[in-house]
Amino acid sequence: MKKICLFLLMLLFLNTSLFAKEYTVIRFGVDPNYAPFAYKNNAGKLTGFEVDIGNALCKQLNVSCRWVESDFDGLIPSLNAGKIDAILASMTVTDAREQVIDFSSEVFSSPTAMVLRPGTELGKGMAVGYLQGSIQETYARQVLATQGMRVVAYADQEQVYADLVAGRLHASLQDAQQAQSGFLRLPQGAGFVMGPLIESDLMPSKSSIGIAKGNHALKTLLDKGLAALHADGTYARLQDQYFPGVNMYSGQ
Repeated sequence: MKKICLFLLMLLFLNTSLFAKEYTVIRFGVDPNYAPFAYKNNAGKLTGFEVDIGNALCKQLNVSCRWVESDFDGLIPSLNAGKIDAILASMTVTDAREQVIDFSSEVFSSPTAMVLRPGTELGKGMAVGYLQGSIQETYARQVLATQGMRVVAYADQEQVYADLVAGRLHASLQDAQQAQSGFLRLPQGAGFVMGPLIESDLMPSKSSIGIAKGNHALKTLLDKGLAALHADGTYARLQDQYFPGVNMYSGQ
């Protein structure tokens, strides 16, 4: 019995020690194909609302940011494998994800909507694309597929839009602000509109920074930094820059 107790204490010590460190660098996992949250500009530099939030966080916390690019559905495996410290990639907080990772306080909140050509009436046999690993995938599989629609997963959001423009999809399903402030403002978005916002328990609206399970030290650090960005006006400035006239923060 004593040996078992000693073993459990050692495991607890190792788990605590794993995250008990002073951060000088934070490695953020990011999907670079999700404008305006994260994307490459014409010079090939990673930028976007969440990238700017992350860089401002690092400055506030006096640490360096290191951005590690990945497809969206590879981010949680990378986090749990220790390849990154946190996920800053429009990751919605869901019950399923909270079983495997922890989250910071809110970064932003945004609902989901379809993008399609005006007059399109979706029905049986029509194709709807979505980002693989997203909350929209859950909705597509559990709701749209049961209505007879053909649901198609893509490794990144830009591929979804490319097939939508090419006519291989009848609609795309994604974050409403990502569509409104990204694709629909681009030349290739001409001729498309955003449908009504979709309310479903399968698609919560709050997005936060993903953190390894049990890494309380980093969560405390990031929560402190996010609060400071609100207090000094940095968050409001970046919000107005990327989403003029839109309140992205719900306070959840």
